[in-house]
Amino acid sequence: MIVPEHWAEAREQARHNDRMVTVRRYGWSDESVHAAQSHAQARAREALDAILAGAALPRRELRTNYGTAGVPIREQIVARHGDVVITRNSYGALCLNTPDVLFADVDLAERPTGCALSIGALAIIAAVAFAVGLFAWHWSAGIGLAIVAAWSLNRIILHRQRAAFDRDGGAEARALALVDAFVATHPDWHLRVYRTPAGLRVLAMHRTFQPQDDDAAMLFSALQADHLYTVMCKVQHCFRARLTPKPWRIGIDQRIRPPVAAWSAEQAMLPERLAWIARYEASSTGHAACRYLRSLGDTTRIDPKAEHVRALHDAMAGAESDLPLA
Repeated sequence: MIVPEHWAEAREQARHNDRMVTVRRYGWSDESVHAAQSHAQARAREALDAILAGAALPRRELRTNYGTAGVPIREQIVARHGDVVITRNSYGALCLNTPDVLFADVDLAERPTGCALSIGALAIIAAVAFAVGLFAWHWSAGIGLAIVAAWSLNRIILHRQRAAFDRDGGAEARALALVDAFVATHPDWHLRVYRTPAGLRVLAMHRTFQPQDDDAAMLFSALQADHLYTVMCKVQHCFRARLTPKPWRIGIDQRIRPPVAAWSAEQAMLPERLAWIARYEASSTGHAACRYLRSLGDTTRIDPKAEHVRALHDAMAGAESDLPLA
């Protein structure tokens, strides 16, 4: 699992073809800030040498926190429970990071809205209606008929799409059906299913996994798991689950400071940041990040490591409570 404790940034410069080339790179370490700085310096020098040799590399790395741009998750480490790491993400929520207990994040499909037909189809309908109106009455009647025809047909088709979407329980039921179908063909698996504000969270209890395992990829594919999440798992060598609410869902509009940074103890202790966290934690107590729904498969198979993570996750996420989700 790659969730570093210490961060630093280094800069390397060289004159090339009468121009100054400046390269910045991050470095990280679990040992010390000094080790992180040495790592940053080495990465900056390596990138500069490659650029001078003609490689098309960015001069500066993107300040991303999600760990999918070749740089590990850059988040403040709040607590450790064995090899489970609790971090505070870029918008202030706590996240559980585990190297080998499988979580899958599934977003629900959105109910159809807006245009049910393509722009081309609407244009054809409007053109035909306009021609009929123009031929039978007047050009103004043609315009009116075109608008009414396109709007009416779009509404009829959209209504039918929504009815089909809502049939048999809507998006949640469709997502749960994917889990049921997977367990039907893998009855030896033990899966716990949770409801999140925007989807489902699935936790495998029967054994541990590596994020690069084919079995993990198989589950992600079968459940149509969030693509960015699946990429992050492979890049970071870990699985991840949000434990506390998203701030904007509990009435906090102001962003945590600093929102993105190469972490240091000084930044973590900024008064403005500590005040934001206190306000966030006070508001979070009335909400849960997910709600336990049910267990599927061979529920007698429980891996001790998975059970340890489950207990920690359920307690911190409020999974067994009746609190509103956020």
